[in-house]
Amino acid sequence: MDFTFTEEQQAAVEAAKAVFADVAPDSVPSPALTPGSVADEFDRPLWAKLAASDLIGLVLDPAHGGAGLDTIALCLVLREAARVLARVPLLEHCATAMAVQAHGGPALRAELLPGAARGENVLTVAAHGRSGHDPAELAVTARPSAAADGDGAWTLDGVQTAVPWAHSADWIAVPAHTGEGDAVLALVPRTADGLALADQFSTSGEKMAELTLDGVRVPASHLIDAPGAWERLRQLLATGTCALALGLGENVLTMTSQYTSKREQFGFPVATFQAVAVQAADRYIDLRAMEVTLWQAAWRLDASTDGAGGPLPSAGDVAVAKIWASEGVRRVVQTAQHLHGGFGADTDYPLHRYHAWAKQLELQLGPAAAHEEALGDLLAAHPLA
Repeated sequence: MDFTFTEEQQAAVEAAKAVFADVAPDSVPSPALTPGSVADEFDRPLWAKLAASDLIGLVLDPAHGGAGLDTIALCLVLREAARVLARVPLLEHCATAMAVQAHGGPALRAELLPGAARGENVLTVAAHGRSGHDPAELAVTARPSAAADGDGAWTLDGVQTAVPWAHSADWIAVPAHTGEGDAVLALVPRTADGLALADQFSTSGEKMAELTLDGVRVPASHLIDAPGAWERLRQLLATGTCALALGLGENVLTMTSQYTSKREQFGFPVATFQAVAVQAADRYIDLRAMEVTLWQAAWRLDASTDGAGGPLPSAGDVAVAKIWASEGVRRVVQTAQHLHGGFGADTDYPLHRYHAWAKQLELQLGPAAAHEEALGDLLAAHPLA
């Protein structure tokens, strides 16, 4: 079997490297010292460069102005973005656009996707529920509006926490439940009546929002009720998070290698000490395991749109990838801090920002333990032959 990336996927990587080449990961104040000190807005100039390079519409069909590539291509670009801690909503935007393209009606696709491909309609998604631990679709109720209205609209009520980039996005994808066990996905404009945003700040220092929906009316055309639409979007977000963790971890290990090769102790570079080399080698193994499980999950998502196609649904591959990403990125940054010594705690050096972002990615969409439990449930429901 040929495991090399396609020419189109490799071209996307080269374009991403060119765009991110001038991004400095130490250009933002330390979130540990000054919580909420990062800019309220995401990096709009960088977003414009991504749009000019056709990377924002990477996964959208050419009919909508996109490049027509797949989840693997998106993860390759996310990997490059995380190397420099790029402050753009690339994951949330692209994953939501993919959900609209796959499951939205013609009117919704026509309204959102051309602008999304150009980066003009910025999309994000509320994926963490009310507390960050409960299923996101259970935090909001969706019910048909009063029959007297006669417009087929739906009404949303509830609270979603830790919504990334919500203050800057134009549209927010909100999972909800109908009370009959059905999960739906509503596309809500940020300026909708009854929608309120309260400031929250993430571990990485970025500004998030607690989203409150109080009688928010959504036209029927903005509601996606296709079976499995929300679950697939959630899996896309989790897989993209794994790609971000991989890119971040790889750059942190490179920083550690460069530092330990220059730092001398007893007249020798500390990289030549066996204890240092063994720890770095263990982290390299973590990264390779993170990589192989990431590509397995991304491939399964592209190969099977219905989540089937094997002894386990694609959720199993996503769970395995997120387990490795959560545990692996934590070990990589902890080892990096240890091998950097006191220098690793210097806020004039960017390692502290990578550590804060790594903790955010570790817990985002569930820590390893939550995905281990989900994987156990899947194995119990799908016994292997």
